[in-house]
Amino acid sequence: MKIALVSPYDFAHPGGVVNHICSLGHYLTEMGHEVRFIAPASRAVTDLGDRFIPIGKPRPIPFSGSIARVAISPMLSTTITAMLDKEKFDIIHLHEPLMPMMCTTVLRMSRTANVGTFHAFDGKGYHVAKPLGNLFFKRWFSKLDGRIAVSRPAAEFVSKYFPEEYNIIPNGVDTEHFHPDVLPIDEFCDEKLNILFVGRLEKRKGADYLLKAYRWVKQEIPNSRLIIVGPGTRLRRRYERLVKKNGLKDIVFAGFTSYDELPRYYKTADIFCAPATGWESFGIVLLEAMAVGKPVVASNIAGYASILTDGVEGILVPPKDDGKLAQALISLMGDESLRQEMGTNGIRKAAEYDWKKVARRVLDYYVEVLNSKPAHRETFSLRKIILEKLSSPFAERRSLNGKTNRSS
Repeated sequence: MKIALVSPYDFAHPGGVVNHICSLGHYLTEMGHEVRFIAPASRAVTDLGDRFIPIGKPRPIPFSGSIARVAISPMLSTTITAMLDKEKFDIIHLHEPLMPMMCTTVLRMSRTANVGTFHAFDGKGYHVAKPLGNLFFKRWFSKLDGRIAVSRPAAEFVSKYFPEEYNIIPNGVDTEHFHPDVLPIDEFCDEKLNILFVGRLEKRKGADYLLKAYRWVKQEIPNSRLIIVGPGTRLRRRYERLVKKNGLKDIVFAGFTSYDELPRYYKTADIFCAPATGWESFGIVLLEAMAVGKPVVASNIAGYASILTDGVEGILVPPKDDGKLAQALISLMGDESLRQEMGTNGIRKAAEYDWKKVARRVLDYYVEVLNSKPAHRETFSLRKIILEKLSSPFAERRSLNGKTNRSS
């Protein structure tokens, strides 16, 4: 099967949707399918070779509490039409399919089966252009032959604007990459208890609440350390000033960390903390920490609560409440046996989201969509024999370049 995975976001910039697409493409390739990645790119993406098709130059646009790096040129149509005519995909899988202009243009030009995955939850979302929504968004939405949401909260969010049936297929975690047997980072292996934060330094990720909570943690548990991993410049300077002003010690700003190095940070942690304030449809960083066997303290927001069971794999606390966050951290840091128990539970939970299982569910959904779309039944039937042969559980066809190295 020939599959297009379309991202509206800059493929050269790390982010949740881009990471999701890279991992899905890797495992679909392992199953023997021909995958192309289509996205704007601010610089060359060399690790995917000719499987990456760059279209458009991304520009940073404020969106839903973050910065969306998307291509906004109205001149994409000609390039996209020529690409689709050349490639002749069986399935076009668009991520955030209503995000202008990459995905909406592909939808408009597509003459094949279209599947959309909705990742977003809350924030400003689709109602930012509500007066035009009925004219444009619904027209594009109607071209989707299949609809996926990464979580129940994501499905409920998009259903407010586009009521329809959504197939819930979650994000996956690579349990071959994130596992308990990785080596920790030597410089942090001392007598201190390590709290780890992983995420872009954006306001919605809640690092400022963690820094406030850490003041209480440091008073109660002097042999503690906070490690902050993730890209960001403007807020990092602000956070560093806050740390200096409050005289806080043992706070490490590690900055951007490669995908290869990230499991070692999780292994180094005694507790993983995700204090996001909202707008999270899922919690991939929670699953990564769980897969390495670490207990989690996270905000009790819809996307996180759909993965983490309070008191089982970790502790859920009210968002934006640094006092309750500090209490949870202090309590868990003082109970080693509970940390170990929650870490073990987390490994079991993460196994349910292994990318091999998730990619299989996506592939099965492609088959369902193709079989239900009359215009593609004849073409697809000719490929079905090949599909059945290639879809055996990850036959010895690993693609050495099928996965990119990216940070969450």
